[in-house]
Amino acid sequence: MALPKLDVPTYDLVLPLTKKKIKFRPFTVKEQRNLLMAMEADDSETIQQAIATILYNCTLTPGIEIEHLPIVDVEYFLINLRSKSVGEIVDARYRCNNEVDGKTCGNIMQTDVDLTKIGIEQDEKIDPEIQLSGKFVVKMKYPEFSFLTEASKYDDINKLTFNIIAQSVEYVYDGDQFYYANEVGLDEMVEFIENLSQEQFDKIEKFFDNLPKIRQKIDLKCKKCGFQHHLNVEGLENFFG
Repeated sequence: MALPKLDVPTYDLVLPLTKKKIKFRPFTVKEQRNLLMAMEADDSETIQQAIATILYNCTLTPGIEIEHLPIVDVEYFLINLRSKSVGEIVDARYRCNNEVDGKTCGNIMQTDVDLTKIGIEQDEKIDPEIQLSGKFVVKMKYPEFSFLTEASKYDDINKLTFNIIAQSVEYVYDGDQFYYANEVGLDEMVEFIENLSQEQFDKIEKFFDNLPKIRQKIDLKCKKCGFQHHLNVEGLENFFG
């Protein structure tokens, strides 16, 4: 006789950048264990594959392509999945780096991070339609989650940078015609980026320097030295304890 299957709750989520609506279920203990093992491996490709697998497994909405979602959308989805699967509070620890009498305090401070209060922030909102010169406009899109795997394939940081930027171009407009990236070869788009002037390239670089981030502001007082910390906590690892 087969054991009965437990009812599984479902949840709805709107991704912050693409505004896609997703229905999902919590992950199982086995899925959580596999994800944590992958994250401890400290290998970007292994982590990326494990995250994609668990999100695909838990997504109940058809047609969602995890690899092609913006990185921040994937991080936001994973954090919300974690909150519904394990709990909304993460026990986090931070080291006090306040200088006291010429020495670093070093006290380990503990606090609870509420995953329901995590938001998406930008230091400066940059228009993705960037005017390079005259009528020349390049339309950028947010880097996709699949790009995290790209990073592990390149030893040359400059080549990696140009490839990621080229793959983040939606189209180029010269005043008369639109040149869509999906109709142009990657090598040709990389060459286009490489031949920009420094001033033009700086405009695109500013877009990447101000990408949306998962962030939570935390006020925390060190019990050892009394210093009041105002932390901007970023990065998936800080919200996935």
